[in-house]
Amino acid sequence: MSRNEPFESVPMANDHPDQAISLAQALLAPRIVIEDTQPVLDAGSFAAKAVSGQPVTVSTKAYSDGHDRLAVMLNWRQAHSRRWHCVSMQAAGNDLWLAEFTPTELGPHRFSIEAWIDPFATYCHDLEKKYHAGVEVKLELEEGRLMLGKGIELCSGALREELEAVQHRLATLSTDDQVAVFLDPTTARLMGEAEHRSYLSRSPEFPLDVDRPAALFASWYELFPRSMTDDPQRHGTFNDVHERLPMIRDMGFDVLYFPPIHPIGMQHRKGRNNALKAEPGDPGSPYAIGSPEGGHEAIHPQLGSRDDFRRLVAAAAEHGLEIALDFAIQCSQDHPWLKEHPGWFSWRPDGTIRYAENPPKKYQDIVNVDFYAPEAVPSLWLALRDVVVGWVEEGVKTFRVDNPHTKPLPFWQWLIANVRSQHPDVIFLAEAFTKPAMMARLGKVGYAQSYTYFTWRNHKQELREYFEQLNQPPWSQCYRPNFFVNTPDINPFFLHTSGRAGFLIRAALATMGSGLWGMYSGFELCEGTPLPGKEEYLDSEKYEIRPRDFTQPGNIIAEIAQLNRIRRQNRALQTHLGVAFFNCWNDNILYFAKRTPERDNYILVAVSLDPHNAQEAHFELPLWELGLDDNAETQGEDLMNGHRWSWYGKTQWMRIEPWHLPFGIWRIAKAG
Repeated sequence: MSRNEPFESVPMANDHPDQAISLAQALLAPRIVIEDTQPVLDAGSFAAKAVSGQPVTVSTKAYSDGHDRLAVMLNWRQAHSRRWHCVSMQAAGNDLWLAEFTPTELGPHRFSIEAWIDPFATYCHDLEKKYHAGVEVKLELEEGRLMLGKGIELCSGALREELEAVQHRLATLSTDDQVAVFLDPTTARLMGEAEHRSYLSRSPEFPLDVDRPAALFASWYELFPRSMTDDPQRHGTFNDVHERLPMIRDMGFDVLYFPPIHPIGMQHRKGRNNALKAEPGDPGSPYAIGSPEGGHEAIHPQLGSRDDFRRLVAAAAEHGLEIALDFAIQCSQDHPWLKEHPGWFSWRPDGTIRYAENPPKKYQDIVNVDFYAPEAVPSLWLALRDVVVGWVEEGVKTFRVDNPHTKPLPFWQWLIANVRSQHPDVIFLAEAFTKPAMMARLGKVGYAQSYTYFTWRNHKQELREYFEQLNQPPWSQCYRPNFFVNTPDINPFFLHTSGRAGFLIRAALATMGSGLWGMYSGFELCEGTPLPGKEEYLDSEKYEIRPRDFTQPGNIIAEIAQLNRIRRQNRALQTHLGVAFFNCWNDNILYFAKRTPERDNYILVAVSLDPHNAQEAHFELPLWELGLDDNAETQGEDLMNGHRWSWYGKTQWMRIEPWHLPFGIWRIAKAG
């Protein structure tokens, strides 16, 4: 159903029940309670997240005094439209009502709930109970005819004609047949359209932000274009990246992410391994953005021209890849803005500018802008918005944002909404490793995806707790986790000594745990040599050009390709939602399921968290979730190798040997 007229305002219940209300207020207050509506963030202060083409399930509690039956309706629309779509909500017991709708357009939406007392539904409920109990219903049938007559008086046109036809039929029918007519769902529908909505109550409008599917399901691959070379003395180019596209595609990735591609400053340029002094020829960190050749809008000349970049974007698209860029707001001391807009920065009394710090780390090669400096408001904000829009116009629709938690939240809320009002298909990924409240808030203000604590979760209990947390409100409504297994900044301790099996363990956890995952180039080669005692790479690519042989022995390219293939072929794996943990009697094996709400795609995952030793365990098949008894037969399929078998009963046994494959991924179905 749909309608175009705006909803009228209906008074809501007093928000402060401890405060007395006047008689006039009490008489105007709604009789029906609508509360605990989901998905709603912070009472509607922020938009819950949704994806175009996928159902949004809405729940609410609606109830009133007495025993009258209620009708509850879900209404939804695009934010810029006055046309409401209406869906009847279904009672699910204990005053809970459920409905779903499927948005097809991107951008902001609104939804609300309305409820009213339904006299005809109440009448039918009582009539059915009395009739089946053998009670005389002659008077009740007369009441029904009177109610039908009132409904006819309230309507016109085709609806009136249909109700009059029902009225005429009743005059010739027996008692049993009259009861059947009144209880017919068609009669209920017609009366529902005709009746006055008694004691109508409406909830506030709640916001919903609809993204394209890639905001929920995507596989990211990160590389430095300058390292796409066979000689560390020769700077790689955009044209060199073309040769890498087929292999990235064949591994199953669909997002190719570049660190900053802009000119790099010379002042305080970092040398290899983060040395404070660069040697001749050292390329510097790409995060030290800006030189006389340009700033955030410019391309490093050694990478190629703007036309080269455009050709790369087009070539990537032909391989099913979209290019994602880094949006890092910091500047080198050679950035043109320091001369053109000195008021956008904070200067020290001696005329120098303070470089960036994140104690104990120091970033002598970059400085930060001051968002609230008098000369920066609003010109800096607009300039940064224009940088993003400029790259969107070059075909970039996905941005990984560097350290967004160190920039003002109001800025992000404005910028993301402003950009997406023009380009609703743009996706922002928050690279924020900080306190939980801030990470959740970034999702609330508009970030479609976020980096996560997954990188540091290694043990069974902490992994389980984290997966379950991400599946529960408010996280499930505001936060889409992108499980990056490594980054240029983070070489996790687990990978330093775990060998090839360790990389496979982390890949399996990431690909099966979330619809979003990513890896930084070199992970597929099991690179993990650290700076001693630190979660950083020795000879970090952030400070030097690093050619690689992507065919070297010991790689896990084939396994990554199969994991991504499994994800594409199974809907249950295309989201972080739908996870459940079941009994597995070994603390070294994480055992969980990913399944669709309909249970028509049911995946079991068992990952050994021990990269060095074989692990065995008895475990339970969740037969009860498939509607089966404890002795039922089920069919299993190993999705890594295609092997199939039958399971008999609930309790089974597994052995995982990390020198073969440290995990199992099985699709389970009812026998036959």
